[in-house]
Amino acid sequence: MEEQLSLLDLVWNASFTVQMVMALLLVASVASWYMIVNRFLYFRDARDEMYRFEERFWSGIDLSQLYREGNDKAAEGHAILGMESIFRAGFKEFSRLAQQSEIDAEALIEGSRRAMRVAVMREEERLERHLAFLASVGSTSPYIGLFGTVWGIMHAFRGLANATQATLATVAPGISEALVATAMGLFAAIPAVLAYNRFAARVEVLSNRYDTFVDEFSGILHRQAFAVRSRDRQVG
Repeated sequence: MEEQLSLLDLVWNASFTVQMVMALLLVASVASWYMIVNRFLYFRDARDEMYRFEERFWSGIDLSQLYREGNDKAAEGHAILGMESIFRAGFKEFSRLAQQSEIDAEALIEGSRRAMRVAVMREEERLERHLAFLASVGSTSPYIGLFGTVWGIMHAFRGLANATQATLATVAPGISEALVATAMGLFAAIPAVLAYNRFAARVEVLSNRYDTFVDEFSGILHRQAFAVRSRDRQVG
């Protein structure tokens, strides 16, 4: 009775090219899983931080006090990200422009919105980090595995041509080790595709929330800008 080859035996006995393909797919799989875990933790923290800031922002707190709280957090070494970063960018620019009496209310709002749009773009870049790699792994891994399979089958049939007796048992090990490359390609691709789709949906949700906050905060600053300029005209 012939001894059956284990999966490790198939990998170990594969041709050099197929082994390189398997090694590449293994590295891609490990890297994609690292990035999947990294992105999962980042999106969870970003969502929780957004909810905490929204609750604080709409609690009626004075905006200057909220900005000073952010300064204290930054001084303690905490990273200011997400919606709070957008708020701080807009409020800082608004406060700076408000000190220049020659700038009218509309210019105040426009300057604040530009600062917040830049902050939104930076946050979207942070959210989309590593997603391109996951998309690449998901789209290319099956083809890399297929290349290893085709190469392995070609190698197996070349060996069959030199055999004195052509039987299925002769070519089966070579075909089996070649098919392992396809399986590894799918093993690397499927989690990467699922994670990419999930994270891309989260990016869209968070980006929409950020855009909504920019519009809402701009409305608040709009009222404050006209109040500040009205007060300046009365003083003048």
